[in-house]
Amino acid sequence: MTYCCGILVRDGLVMIADTRTNAGIDNISTFRKLHIFQQPGNRVMMLSTAGNLSLTQTVVNYITEGMENPDTKEVEKLLDCHSMFSAAELIGRAIRKVRSINGEMLEQENISSSTTMLFGGQMKDRRLRLFMIYSAGNFIEATSDTPFLQIGELKYGKPVLDRAVNFETNLDDALKLSLISMDSTMRSNLSVGLPIDIAVLKRGALELQLDHRIDNVDPYFHDLRDRWSSALRQAHLNIPAPPYGQKKKK
Repeated sequence: MTYCCGILVRDGLVMIADTRTNAGIDNISTFRKLHIFQQPGNRVMMLSTAGNLSLTQTVVNYITEGMENPDTKEVEKLLDCHSMFSAAELIGRAIRKVRSINGEMLEQENISSSTTMLFGGQMKDRRLRLFMIYSAGNFIEATSDTPFLQIGELKYGKPVLDRAVNFETNLDDALKLSLISMDSTMRSNLSVGLPIDIAVLKRGALELQLDHRIDNVDPYFHDLRDRWSSALRQAHLNIPAPPYGQKKKK
């Protein structure tokens, strides 16, 4: 299991992903799930992955090294795509190809071949975009009405984003809320864990503002976790007790 999130706001894009891969309680490993593809000044693209690790790694290799387009017969690489839409289509084709080769074999071994990905970024003279790409290779796009997308173990971190994130949220707050969302997920599901990879891209910058890994000794993340827990405890204490069932005073 994993948790990855992308938040698209007016000022830019935040991507966050954990690194824990769990193949049983005695087999926990760390693998990067947030992949960066960039040509500074020309394009920056970020891809986060959830699902079967062997499949997602193969997809990343296909789009990095190149894959034949069935229509043009040309070999296409992610960094050669002319738009974010065509890049999302390339990733979708790579997912379908990998699943067509390995899916049946995995299912015979009762191993899931499901995978989902978040893909975001910007190319020169084009707009900043964020997509969620499904196992079938189809995808949806984040909008100003729905500015964040999640994959993996999303249910614990979603309430934070639902209440606090909108398209006008500033970029620093979007990063902060993504970390709170990740912390909420980690506290409720042990299959999601540190280190955490984060990347921030300002709209129009065409170069990452931040590409950082948070480990278990990161002082800011520890402080954020403590402050958020204290704030939640204080918030519920500040709410009056429910009146239901209480005897009315004469």
